[in-house]
Amino acid sequence: MPSSGKKEALEELKEKFRSFFGPRDPQKKKDGLPPKTHFSIWYFLIAFLLITYLQQYFFSPKLETIPYSQFKQFVAEGTVGKLTIGPENITGTLKEKEKKAGQQFTTIRVDDPNLVKDLDEHKVDYSGHYESRFLSSILSWILPIAIMLLIWRYAMKKMGPGMGVMSFAKSKAKLFAENETKVTFADVAGIDEAKGELQEVVEFLRSPEKFQKLGGRIPKGVLLVGAPGTGKTLLAKAVAGEAKVPFFSISGSEFVEMFVGVGASRVRDLFSQAGGQAPCIIFIDELDALGKARGMNVFGGNDEREQTLNQLLVEMDGFESNKGVIIMAATNRPEILDPALLRPGRFDRQVVIDRPDINGREAILKIHSQHVLLGPDVDLRKIASLTPGFVGADLANLINEAALLAGRKDKETVDSAEFDEAIDRVIGGLEKKNRVMNPKEKEIVAFHESGHAIVAESVKYADPVHKISIIPRGIGALGYTQQRPTEDRYLMTRPELLDRLAVLLGGRVAEELVFGEISTGAQNDLQRATDIARSMVAEYGMSDLLGPVTYERPRQAMFLPESYSSGKTYSETRATQIDEEISSVMEKAQERVRKILSERRKVLDDLAHLLSQKEMVQGEELRKMLSESAAEIAAASPMQPS
Repeated sequence: MPSSGKKEALEELKEKFRSFFGPRDPQKKKDGLPPKTHFSIWYFLIAFLLITYLQQYFFSPKLETIPYSQFKQFVAEGTVGKLTIGPENITGTLKEKEKKAGQQFTTIRVDDPNLVKDLDEHKVDYSGHYESRFLSSILSWILPIAIMLLIWRYAMKKMGPGMGVMSFAKSKAKLFAENETKVTFADVAGIDEAKGELQEVVEFLRSPEKFQKLGGRIPKGVLLVGAPGTGKTLLAKAVAGEAKVPFFSISGSEFVEMFVGVGASRVRDLFSQAGGQAPCIIFIDELDALGKARGMNVFGGNDEREQTLNQLLVEMDGFESNKGVIIMAATNRPEILDPALLRPGRFDRQVVIDRPDINGREAILKIHSQHVLLGPDVDLRKIASLTPGFVGADLANLINEAALLAGRKDKETVDSAEFDEAIDRVIGGLEKKNRVMNPKEKEIVAFHESGHAIVAESVKYADPVHKISIIPRGIGALGYTQQRPTEDRYLMTRPELLDRLAVLLGGRVAEELVFGEISTGAQNDLQRATDIARSMVAEYGMSDLLGPVTYERPRQAMFLPESYSSGKTYSETRATQIDEEISSVMEKAQERVRKILSERRKVLDDLAHLLSQKEMVQGEELRKMLSESAAEIAAASPMQPS
């Protein structure tokens, strides 16, 4: 073999040897340190089997097992040398004159009363041997226990420092180093006021001496309050990323375990770690899981969660603000938190993160669409106007859904058609293409949605119609009318509420006007309309009969859907008047809608027939049909005398 071939074979053998003992760490080699071998328990097993094999076949004396009858024959022939008689085995060697001289043998001892007599007759040198079972019995217990302990220790080591039995008291907070938190304020949009509030927290972590020399004290804790998906966790990460400090992240539910005292111990350990990493940020997500108001345990006793909360209060109260540790927490249920958490000196500052307005939604869409290939016809401002009430998580999901739809169609870019379809999917649910409706039901749905759309375009304060569809979506939606708000509204007047009430009743009145009967499809519309009428009468004081009085319901969760309470703070007579006034508001709105649709009956029929054919009509087509109908009516009406 040429020398080059030998070198290649040698290098290949070395590489196999290295790969067998695990990959080496190239970083340590680069730093001049000895490379670290990744160890495995399999190396123990391989070495143990190899040593056992060598001892059995090379180092231990060869011992031949023979039948007892052959042993008796050796004794009779006089070829047996020394012999050792044990309680179960007989071991001996053959004499030198035998061709197998020096060969050791062993046989199983049987109950033979003539054995000693035969050995004496043939002058065999024999001796007895007593086997102590104490050591073997001890080893039979110790060896398995030792092996199990080794396996348990190895398993605990592989699971990491936070999984052992003695590590229940350790904090489960994840630590992100300064260079690991890549999120900055540039990645957060739509909540500029909240970013401004947290900017001074960043300034304190960067240069605390600027505040301390003036005698200022940075807030110990910052509580982020907002609806789910508004970006509370993202904002906390952005603060850490801007300040370039370590970031401890943990959920409120990770403190409490079934073992008593574990949660309080974890709180102590978390603050101890944070003190060693100062300046840093501790972020507790879902604080309401830990900080629920005390004294609510109906069964009495000492609640483990309350012990954990008490320890958190003590740590925050004793935590010196000049240590450079900021405690941030997030919750969407601030009304159930313990009052001791919210007092000055603990969570000094509460930052409310609201749903973004149209400008905020546009900025959020720009951030999430940076790595998406958008088509030339995509207008993010228009998409933002079509998504009122969406939070950052909803908008991120919308961008992703549109990209998936474009990829499913093998498109090179994501166009506005995919965004429209994604909005429909997020709002209305998955399109039920395989759901087949009979012609009668399809006609009812077409007139129902046409009634909504025509009333929306006929009243003054309703949002303009963007799209009408009779394609089934979601669980029970057989069709929908999508409206596009022209601006974000935070206050509603009485005429605006009445117009919204009329739009909701448009579908039901259209069915009654055309078919002379109503269907169950208007159940959700009727429920929403009743809620508006009840709020106008019982909450907003918009009833002429009842006057400027509100019959306020008990305070509900700030960011959770409200539910009506059965408790009443008024008399039965007033309750009867409220019910009668609600019915009066609904009946007047229904008569108004009936008049609107009767005057536009031709447009109602034409739009329903067009929907039955196309299954989807844009708002521009509806407005064109209404303008043409108005022109025909104006041309047909007689001239008024001057």
